Amino acid sequence: MNDTQSLSHTSYRCKYHIIIIPKYRRMIIYNKLKKDIGQILRMQVARKPGCKLMEAEACADHIHMLIEIPPKYSVSEFMGYLKSKSTLMIFERHANMKYKFGNRKFWSRGYFVDTVGKNEKAIREYIQNQLQEDKLSDQMSMKEFVDPFTGEPVKVTKEKPL
Repeated sequence: MNDTQSLSHTSYRCKYHIIIIPKYRRMIIYNKLKKDIGQILRMQVARKPGCKLMEAEACADHIHMLIEIPPKYSVSEFMGYLKSKSTLMIFERHANMKYKFGNRKFWSRGYFVDTVGKNEKAIREYIQNQLQEDKLSDQMSMKEFVDPFTGEPVKVTKEKPL
């Protein structure tokens, strides 16, 4: 399978697994806008010549993306473009948010990036299954109301605030 791309004097296969999160992981806002944010991100990636969004999954408080970026763009340059333009579009479409959550900053400062290499299939499966993995991990972290060793009910005490 030859999946290399080419420019005038370059052949490349530059695919990246990128994770971004909204500022302060504001799930209340993010869950309401998840579909719209996905459309905005797809549109912004498509506008950058040579870039292609290959796979994406919007989880409860972060987004996983598999993106092909040509070597004429650095990853940091591309992410600066993607986060800044998508923030402007999000606040343009949802004007009431800029007054509640000031500074017109939707995304957190950083991001996670990893090169894919020959593991594209594994990364695609990971991104596709990420939502189910998050749900399973949330199930594992829930409080237990029955002691797993004795089978007796566990007393639920009210926790004091710090």
